[in-house]
Amino acid sequence: MSDHDVAGGRGEAPQSVVEGPLVSRVAALDIAKASLVACVRVPDGAGAGRRLQTVRECSTLTPAVLALADWLRVEQVELVGMEATGDFWKPVYYLLEAEGFEVWLLNPRHVKNVPGRAKTDRLDAVWLAKLIERGMVRPSLVQPKPIRQLRDLTRYRRSVVRDRTREVQRLQDLLEDAQIKLSSVISDIMGVSGREMIEALIAGERDPKKLAQMARSRMRSKIAVLEEALTGHFEDHHGFLAAAMLARIDAANRTEEDLTTRIEGSIEPFRDHVDQLIAITGVGAKSAEELIAEIGVDMSRFPTADHLAAWARFAPIDRQSANRAKSATTGKGNPWLGATLGEIVAAIARTDTFLGERYRRLARRRGKQRAIVAVGRSVLVIVWHLLNDPDTTYHDLGADYYHAGINRRRRERDLTRQLENLTGQRVILQPRPEQAA
Repeated sequence: MSDHDVAGGRGEAPQSVVEGPLVSRVAALDIAKASLVACVRVPDGAGAGRRLQTVRECSTLTPAVLALADWLRVEQVELVGMEATGDFWKPVYYLLEAEGFEVWLLNPRHVKNVPGRAKTDRLDAVWLAKLIERGMVRPSLVQPKPIRQLRDLTRYRRSVVRDRTREVQRLQDLLEDAQIKLSSVISDIMGVSGREMIEALIAGERDPKKLAQMARSRMRSKIAVLEEALTGHFEDHHGFLAAAMLARIDAANRTEEDLTTRIEGSIEPFRDHVDQLIAITGVGAKSAEELIAEIGVDMSRFPTADHLAAWARFAPIDRQSANRAKSATTGKGNPWLGATLGEIVAAIARTDTFLGERYRRLARRRGKQRAIVAVGRSVLVIVWHLLNDPDTTYHDLGADYYHAGINRRRRERDLTRQLENLTGQRVILQPRPEQAA
């Protein structure tokens, strides 16, 4: 580790002197793949309000980072900040966190340098340190280690499922290429009957009648159609590729099972939270696990449910200039959380519940995409309240909530306005005497 004092050291330029910084002893790291630049700013005893600034460069290898931690400990650093650059920040963050430091991960958009100033790694570290000590930045959300490990498992499981789905689609395309129209008759070609037929094709069976006889249970009624669908030009070339695809599908199935077993062990400390979330319409065990993995269980990080929805980019955005509203999107949020919420909303849309009716009402008026975002936000609001208060339980309002309550009040309002327009007088609705009593 080499030590480089910034030019000026104790004699910094006057504009860099700060009266009463919010954080007395700070460190900022500008991290690359193989190296990092650390800037430490601490009070200087030479004068009131002056700061002593030191910049060092070091490797990102573990021994060098541990030596950096020792230096920060000697300097009595209270807060360490670093910019989120790819995945390079993770090992440094985790090591310093394990060493007992309070570490902040900062959004690159919030720490951009002033235009016109020189930009180097050393100057970026100094700039970052000044922003931190003045309280001009806020930390990004970094979940605790148990949640991070759970998130790694759930994300990898979703990736494995996606890869398996792609492989099944490739197998369908291969069968289409061989004029085997199995997917036109069977909804799931990887079911028991479809799988047996494909394996027989790979083994060399080409007789459509023998292949169709492998149908099971209710599919037996489609034998005549299956015979026509299984008549094609399936060759050894197709069989070789189909065997390779089936092997990858089977490997994905085994990996998914192993990951699910591992996730069940990791989610055990949060089992009560999972049980709370499962009560929500459309949320199953896997969806609850993924929600906890992405947003955690500590809702103190989100002061209100609106903060959680805004963080997930499931909140509306207002953009107005010159008294004119401009179109705006919610922005790109967490894609893994978005995928989970999308699946939950797809399940909700098929239910006869309050959320299901809300989705259908919005889809008719604003389109399916806006309805997904709106109902997804509703799910996040419910999740926040459930996780924020362990005693809270979910109660569905019912599919007739709008018709029984909102539509009735809207009808009363419309009729009242019509009567006022007709008579030119103000109409006040009062309950009947027996109702008042």
